Amino acid sequence: MAAIIQEAARRRTFAVISHPDAGKSTMTEALALHASAITEAGAVHGKSGRRGVTSDWMEMEKARGISITSAALRFEYRGHMFNLVDTPGHADFSEDTYRVLAAVDCAVMLLDAAKGMEPQTLKLFEVCRHRKIPVITFVNKWDRPGREALELLDEIQERTGLKPTPITWPIGNGGFFHGVADRAADRIVRYTRTPGGATKAIETDLSAEQAQAELGEDWERAKDEIDLLSAIGSDHDQKTFEAHESTPVLFGAALSNFGVGRLLDAMVDIAPAPTPRPDVKDDPRPLDEAFAGLVFKVQANMDPSHRDRIAFVRICSGKFERGMVLTHAATARPFATKYAQSVFGQERATIDEAFPGDVVGLVNASALRPGDTLYDGPAVEFPKIPSFAPEHFSTARVRDSSRSKQFRKGIEQLDAEGVVQVLRSDVRGDQSPVLAAVGPMQFDVVKHRMAVEFNTEIAMDRLDFGIARLTDAESAPILARQRGVEVFTRTIDGALLALFTDEWRMRGVMREYPDLILNALLADTRG
Repeated sequence: MAAIIQEAARRRTFAVISHPDAGKSTMTEALALHASAITEAGAVHGKSGRRGVTSDWMEMEKARGISITSAALRFEYRGHMFNLVDTPGHADFSEDTYRVLAAVDCAVMLLDAAKGMEPQTLKLFEVCRHRKIPVITFVNKWDRPGREALELLDEIQERTGLKPTPITWPIGNGGFFHGVADRAADRIVRYTRTPGGATKAIETDLSAEQAQAELGEDWERAKDEIDLLSAIGSDHDQKTFEAHESTPVLFGAALSNFGVGRLLDAMVDIAPAPTPRPDVKDDPRPLDEAFAGLVFKVQANMDPSHRDRIAFVRICSGKFERGMVLTHAATARPFATKYAQSVFGQERATIDEAFPGDVVGLVNASALRPGDTLYDGPAVEFPKIPSFAPEHFSTARVRDSSRSKQFRKGIEQLDAEGVVQVLRSDVRGDQSPVLAAVGPMQFDVVKHRMAVEFNTEIAMDRLDFGIARLTDAESAPILARQRGVEVFTRTIDGALLALFTDEWRMRGVMREYPDLILNALLADTRG
């Protein structure tokens, strides 16, 4: 059992959260490059001869330069095992990101130096706050024109409530980035970009005298700002960081590979290792108990040549050994783990053993859904991952009736993966289910995957609903009789959802029937 504790202590499981275009995919590649997991970093669009990022595999991702799916990159660095869980970068896929954040122990909040705290970043930060996930902040794109560093610190504190405690401080304004003063390591580091920025940047240590001679006014200004930070007590404090009260801050540029290695060092030095997770009874599960893991992501057909379905499992306790037979908590049925892999984009590697904090991809996982628990030995179950509040609704129907069987199979699979929420009602029947989404781009993914993976073209018709509320069997008949309201059953969990055309209509029904059950769903922006 001591070996399990030791292995868990050297795990670092984290995700990068950001607003679209802040550089998340580029940062993911840069981190892998610095850990020698890959030999050359890619760019999102593969411009100037650089290959595309390995984490973005779906054609839609390549075409739009965004991350839609999520996967897990596993690599070693400084004697530690990292599990970097990639997240969707677009706001329309917030629900998938929420599931990913159920699997991590720390988050790296990536900010654009010119734009600061953007809406999607703040929304994802609120999820971290809700889950009490410690956050390290990396100010990206410092090699481009941007805002003042002190101004960004003020915004971070004002918008998040966390006290920023810079570990590194930039030398040179945005666009004229020489390097950083490493406050924690008492170093001055100058960066030199390699041709194309596809390999590790050259780092040169400077003495204070050399910095003064070579960097002049930029070094003087940085030194004055560092003195100010020390005077106001903006120094890293491990206790407040782990308590989600402060955020260490680093500056750099992922595209040029500036400051990326220092971020990895910070992850080793200060990011938390796995800790006991509470089960459904709110009892912390000791790390050295028998194996137990949480399914946080299910994805089919990540590689067209495989045509399989992979469940990503965060190991919460015990040792995983490939081939062990586990119990699926939802059904009490056995689940074999003959095919266990590390999956990142279309790259796969077999995993023979894993420990708390690790993420394992289990192949041919048709019975598993996000939020499920797998365990060995005495029964245990972890809390389910709640669904987000959908705000967009469309009916889906097959264009060619001869493809009805494939249509049903495809919708069922995408529902099980959590790509969209599928709603049904006796009034509308099974031929035209209602798809509910957090953002409209989810519908684009559904149409694309149905066409590519199931060879089935579908038509979608937008419904005039904008709000969903959880209700119960007693309230449903009354709600169904109201103008501008429909009641559906969510197939994934049997929950009853009442859909309203708008907030005004919902308020009117609530005033007329104050005793009806109408509960808000997670991440609902309305009262």
